[in-house]
Formats: sequence, C-alpha cells, structure tokens
Amino acid sequence: MDVRAYNRDAWNRQVADGNPWTIPVGPEVIAAAREGRWEVLLTPTKFVPRAWFPEMRGADVLGLACGGGQQGPIFAAAGARVTVFDNSPAQLAQDRLAAEREGLAITTVEGDMADLSAFADASFDLIFHPVSNVFAPDVRPVWREAYRVLRRGGALLAGYNNPAIYIFDLELADTKKVLRVKYTLPYSDVTSPSERKRRKYQRLGWPLEFSHSLEDQIGGQTDAGFLIAGLYEDGYPPEENDLLSKHMPIFIATRAIKP
Repeated sequence: MDVRAYNRDAWNRQVADGNPWTIPVGPEVIAAAREGRWEVLLTPTKFVPRAWFPEMRGADVLGLACGGGQQGPIFAAAGARVTVFDNSPAQLAQDRLAAEREGLAITTVEGDMADLSAFADASFDLIFHPVSNVFAPDVRPVWREAYRVLRRGGALLAGYNNPAIYIFDLELADTKKVLRVKYTLPYSDVTSPSERKRRKYQRLGWPLEFSHSLEDQIGGQTDAGFLIAGLYEDGYPPEENDLLSKHMPIFIATRAIKP
C-alpha cells in the first residue's frame, strides 16, 4: 500500500470536511503577531514556550508537515522567512490562502516529511513539526533529514503522540467511553486492526496512523545528533471529553538543538 498517497488524499478530504486542524488563523491573529503578540501549538492545548524560539525576525523557518495555515502565517507575520512543507496539497493551499489574504510571503512545498531533498544542508534556523509523524511509517528518517537541513545552533520543535495510547481500542474509548487494552506495540493502522476495521478506515477516508516508540521519537532525535533541551506533555482539552486524556498525557513536545 502506498501510505503517503493514501494519507495525502485523506488529508485533502479532511480539509474539505473542515477538520479543525485545517482551518487557517484569522486576521486578528495575524495582526497581533505583527505587533509581537503571538503563540502557537505543537500539541492540542499548551502553547509552546516563547523561550523555545529564536529571534523570529529574519529567521529561516521550516514548517515540517505543518500545512493548514495555523502556524506558518503567524511566523511570517512575526517577521520570519517561512517555508511550509506538507504532503497534502489542500493543506498547503490553506497556508497560501492565509498568506494572500494577509499580504504575507510564504513558500509552500509538497513532499514526504522523510525526504527533504528539496532543501540544501543547513537551510533553516528553526524547524516546527507539530503532531504529524504519526502518519509516517518510520520516524527516524524524519529526524535525520531535519538535522541535515537545520543550521548549527538551530532548534527542532516537535510534537508527537505518546505511543502508549495505541495499546487501547481508541474507537471504543471514543464511542463507549471504555478503556480496553487491545493491541501490542508497535501499532499500525495498516496491519493491526481487523480487515473489517481497515475497510472502515478507508471508507471514511481517515488518515492512517502508526505508533512510534519513545526510543525512536526521542532516542531517534539524539541518534541523529540533536541535544534535547526541553520537554512537556499535553492532552486534549476537557470539553472534548477524551477518555485517555483524563488518565494520562497523550502528547509530548520536545525542543532539540543541533549543536
């Protein structure tokens, strides 16, 4: 199965369906960012500490698998030179929509997050990578490519899922509010569920997800050469009534430095 092609089409559909993570920020957010008042999310609820960012004015920023018009336009309004790289043409169109609406300069590039060959070595001062490598079957190439295109002293800010969530039947947790251990790790939407459930995913057009161990998520960054300089955990907001978030942090964010 061509996972990248499937997930490209699935995220294009998410844009058409109005997924909250595909809706660009509004003019008031851009106006505030132009005045130096801005904040962005790597995970659902906790804003990334401002101390994690370099001076944004004049910085070269890569939004890695970061389409949707929610972070790239803010960085551009804050004075950065922004490139948004994403697998979904529809998601990239949302960044262009916000940029054109607000008179911002943003470069958009379509591609696979594990292959940044479109960019030369040491091209960026900051890489912003919100929760998205869950859609990649192998995360370690993502870290190696991020390290290559980042400049010395630059930072990779990344959000990702806690792999422990994938031992549970997440559909049952969402619909019946019952936690039941069902799967072994590593989990894959391609191979772990039953054939009936896989057909349901494809019928509904849901993006395919893959668990990645902390050894691959955090250890993969350090193996690529990064130094971990910050970490926090997060969950869904209470109003979403997410059962797992009531019991454990289900997202992790890290700041990694290329020394």
